[in-house]
Amino acid sequence: MNRVYNFSAGPSMLPVPVLEKAAGEMLDYEGSGQSVMEMSHRSPVYGGIIKGAEMLLREVMEIPDDYTVLFLQGGASSQFAMVPMNLMTKSGKADYILSGQFSTKAYKEATKYGDCKVAASSKDDNFSKIPGLDKNEFRSDADYFHICLNNTIYGTAYRELPNTGDVPLVADISSCILSRPIDVSKFGLLYAGAQKNVAPAGLTIVIVRNDLIGEPMEKTPEMFTYKTLAENESMANTPPCYSIYICKLVLEWIKNEVGGLPAMEKRNVDKAAVLYDFLDKSTLFTGGADKGSRSIMNVTFVTGSDELDAKFVKEAAQKGFVNLKGHRSVGGMRASIYNAMPREGVEKLVAFMDQFEKENG
Repeated sequence: MNRVYNFSAGPSMLPVPVLEKAAGEMLDYEGSGQSVMEMSHRSPVYGGIIKGAEMLLREVMEIPDDYTVLFLQGGASSQFAMVPMNLMTKSGKADYILSGQFSTKAYKEATKYGDCKVAASSKDDNFSKIPGLDKNEFRSDADYFHICLNNTIYGTAYRELPNTGDVPLVADISSCILSRPIDVSKFGLLYAGAQKNVAPAGLTIVIVRNDLIGEPMEKTPEMFTYKTLAENESMANTPPCYSIYICKLVLEWIKNEVGGLPAMEKRNVDKAAVLYDFLDKSTLFTGGADKGSRSIMNVTFVTGSDELDAKFVKEAAQKGFVNLKGHRSVGGMRASIYNAMPREGVEKLVAFMDQFEKENG
């Protein structure tokens, strides 16, 4: 078997112990005589899986009791509409910070449902940093305040959360969920696509404070209504069963093998430092994100030459470092070093980058 180092922004690599356990249970899950892919989501066996996944998520993330966990479908992008449909129901206002492509998409979608304001934006800086904030731009009567905590395409992340007072803070945490501890109590709602740090594509996780699960907008589809989904414990329809199963295995890995989110954060910070330290000393490669906004999940960089960038991506793939091409909107390179990427993978990438620089610098 020849596994590569997969630096994809998502779907991304999964921990090898998780894949091995899933492979061992593929034909017969815990003596049930069937694969998780085959079993009814209403069966007692699967009930143990989904309830176990929620219990572990609550434990690992230290989710307070007054928050509901939902396992949904539709990707994080579906939440761009579901959040305003369910939360923008009092004043009909919401504030957004634009720090990248996905927060911009979330804002544009939300404008279909109410009065949305851009409270800050780093678009003029090509989203290379988290924008500066002016609290005078925040509206105290907004129904919620939306941010994207980690920006996959541009390699930036929040170091400090905006102080929104009594206005619920909503965050897209798709590309940083489970990478470090998060104080859930500081948020009204968190949502994440699972395909980066949690599970295969197909699962969306929503963590919402109970007092925000109220009556949605009148024409909200039933399957877009948090109240319906919560009352049915994520089973108003067939959930993404296999992705939830893998989510449970990943959470077991984080808890039992990594040692929880504080240990995971240390691993990720140390791992990212290996790559950033090289970029800061390099005479060929330049990091894309402002140093004060750097992500520990997604590292963007360029050579300054489109031709050289393409050569680097091609030769890297030949050496087993795949999916390093940057997003089409920004070009260059991007190394997504999520939880499952071992430090060894980053060290070997840096060694290849060093050799490439000597040969092409």
